Amino acid sequence: MKTFSVAEQVASQLRKELMQERWKEAIPGRDRLARELGVHGSTVERALQQLEREGLLKSGGIGKRRRVVIEKTEPRTGALRIAIMLHDSNYRTSPFMVELCHQLEIAGQLPFFPNKTLSALDQSPERLTRFMKEISTDAWLISSGSKELLSSVVALGKPAFALFGRHAGLPIAGARPDKSPTMAQLTQRLISLRHRRISFICACQIRYPKKAKVLEHFLNELEAAGIRTGEYNCPDWEETQNGFIKVLDSLFSSTPPTALILDEGYMFHAAYHYVSQRGLKVPQDVSMICMDDDPGFHWCHPAVTHITWDPQPIVRQVVRWADNVAKGKVDHRQILSKAQFVVGGSIGPA
Repeated sequence: MKTFSVAEQVASQLRKELMQERWKEAIPGRDRLARELGVHGSTVERALQQLEREGLLKSGGIGKRRRVVIEKTEPRTGALRIAIMLHDSNYRTSPFMVELCHQLEIAGQLPFFPNKTLSALDQSPERLTRFMKEISTDAWLISSGSKELLSSVVALGKPAFALFGRHAGLPIAGARPDKSPTMAQLTQRLISLRHRRISFICACQIRYPKKAKVLEHFLNELEAAGIRTGEYNCPDWEETQNGFIKVLDSLFSSTPPTALILDEGYMFHAAYHYVSQRGLKVPQDVSMICMDDDPGFHWCHPAVTHITWDPQPIVRQVVRWADNVAKGKVDHRQILSKAQFVVGGSIGPA
């Protein structure tokens, strides 16, 4: 898959919103857009300059907002409006999401992002249901939804695709990487390096209401090695910035883990900063592993040990599902994409 720069990802997102007529006459200034997208102002400026070169924007002069000059076109016949409900707004400009939207657009569909995310709705099925009823769309793509959330989506009866969530056993299309066997491999690797105090910090949908397979594989490997498991190995925590610091404080207060497994890239970076602030070194004092890939890992030294997976089967499956829905077909197919364990320099002996 092609790797897009952050400026290209921002330009893609702004281009999409311009085409959807989010802004009628002028686009907000770079600082406001930078705050909204969570990127540096200079990155937004490069994206806006790109859109100027494409003829979508025109400079209004020093200190003035750029004017929208895109010509209005009639909606494409048969195009499916797909609302993409993200877990968090940070994922809007991820390489995977940029590529997915690009491929849906090539296929003639109209993907767009509603103005709220699952996190903004506090992961509440009731709030999600009310919000979905307010959005005009033909179909939904729900990213990283819990079983409870996805059950409420199914109950609405509108075509939906579950991306990365707990969709097994539900009548809904879905796709995710199969990380369970790989989790077993990395846990065995840590145990072979004499690690006994291993903590896996993961999202609530992996822990509740029933443990996900990836968590079961982790705990089963520990128990098979004679390590008693409990909340220390998979702590409960409030999924906020403060909640993340609190769970790390709790883990490192008395018997610090010798190995940390983090569910997402942003968790890994935050945890790395945390242990560095405590004067700990990776991997000499604590080994660290991420359950996902992250563009920033390519700049890290030592290299980050992580799990990677092939996104293309998932992208293709979403595009096929959208095509079937546009044709009036019912499609509840669910697939898994193979994952693999990439050993880096962020793990070492306990």
